[in-house]
Amino acid sequence: MESRRASGILLHPTSLPGPFGIGDLGTEAFNFIDFLVKARQTYWQILPLGPTGWGDSPYASFSAFAGNTLLISPEKLFDDGLLAELPAVASSSARVDYGAVYRTKTDLLRSAFEAWRGRTGSEFETFAEENASWLDDYALYRAIKMSQGQRAWYDWEKPLKLRHENALHRAAENLSDEILAEKFYQFQFYKQWWAVRRYANEKGVRIVGDVPIFTALDSADVWRHREQFKLNVDGSPRVVSGVPPDFFSTTGQLWGNPIYDWDVMRSNGFSWWIDRLRWTLKMVDVIRIDHFRGFHAAWEVPGGEPTAENGAWVDAPGRELFTAVKNAFDDLPFWVEDLGFMTTDVDALRDDFGLPGMRILQFGFGGDAGNQALPHNYIRNCIAYTGTHDNDTSVGWWNSQPAESSVQEHCKTYLASDAGEINWDLMRAIWGSVADTAIAPMQDLLGLDNDARMNRPATTDGNWQWRLIKGEITDELAERLKEMTEVYGRGLQP
Repeated sequence: MESRRASGILLHPTSLPGPFGIGDLGTEAFNFIDFLVKARQTYWQILPLGPTGWGDSPYASFSAFAGNTLLISPEKLFDDGLLAELPAVASSSARVDYGAVYRTKTDLLRSAFEAWRGRTGSEFETFAEENASWLDDYALYRAIKMSQGQRAWYDWEKPLKLRHENALHRAAENLSDEILAEKFYQFQFYKQWWAVRRYANEKGVRIVGDVPIFTALDSADVWRHREQFKLNVDGSPRVVSGVPPDFFSTTGQLWGNPIYDWDVMRSNGFSWWIDRLRWTLKMVDVIRIDHFRGFHAAWEVPGGEPTAENGAWVDAPGRELFTAVKNAFDDLPFWVEDLGFMTTDVDALRDDFGLPGMRILQFGFGGDAGNQALPHNYIRNCIAYTGTHDNDTSVGWWNSQPAESSVQEHCKTYLASDAGEINWDLMRAIWGSVADTAIAPMQDLLGLDNDARMNRPATTDGNWQWRLIKGEITDELAERLKEMTEVYGRGLQP
């Protein structure tokens, strides 16, 4: 992909401000794009957009293709005549209460569906027909799941779990109303999302999406394509994904996702992966591929293990996969998350395809000058971050270090800083680096502490909830970011 100096902000749409309990694809999404333009930013980086379940993690979605309907804007539904009135203000707080939002949005979307029923038009029908390859199975999966009290597919009765043709046919007939509703919800999500992306692109802003390497076990993808995953006959996983003990956890991280049966995927030309990436590129301009290390070898943990400690690295055909992807696309607009336990073979896989990796400045301090996370060691073809959604905020990171520790002293010396605004000092360091692209989370732009942290890996409570409060994004903030961006030659071209 073409490279030039640029910069951007990481902010998931759920974190946008607004009156309905969660950020959505309404007015505030467009306002944020306007802020990026004022600040001369090129990229808006987001997290995965799929529908979330227990734990609310965008990295554990019910589908690799469907959209998160919690992001549908009530304002846009009202404007389209699908709601008689806007709902009362639910919450404009700085935290998302997912349980409350789910209940409110479920009722709201059903009302919109009832108002729409009977007036299906060519736009909806075209969407449903063009996306039938994933939409039909997803809508059936969600409809059955609802009829089963939201139980995971591997806990359904055997004929449904194993997709016996007669059982699926009966379910499709009995649940036809709910199946149509699910398709309607997806139509509304994508109608609104594509309007946001179109507006961003018209303003010169490119959206960076995120593709998790693995899918959730309880997902339409695994239910539909069981043969492409390492599962037992009853649908339970033979092995699950994770990472060994590391910086984040002494027992490793047990993600629990099923592992791909790469032999099956190889036999069909990796078609599922190519379809997934092609679809994602209809949604975003650049894809960040999570856990790139897993394309060379994945940490496989036997199903049923309580932690990720008793696993093993098992080879994956990343070179074959990306060769097939390269043959299928004119360009490879991918960034790769190459953090954690890396090897020279993984580095070679990344570099041979010209894919930019990540450098995290928070990891640079307290050691010696050879640390690759320090800006003087960056290369052009990389993406420099102060931190990511998995890290402390910059202020939170600084406050977590013992006073006058080696980390703090190294940081102040390296940055020639008194740490009065450590978040801006860290941003300035990556903005001024040789890296083609510099990205900062919105929390760092605002100088927020760890109360605003997005995710704590290896934990399940309290994540993904942070939101902006209306008024925090100001013209003054845009002007300050613009000034720094222009100084270092990263400005969005007017």
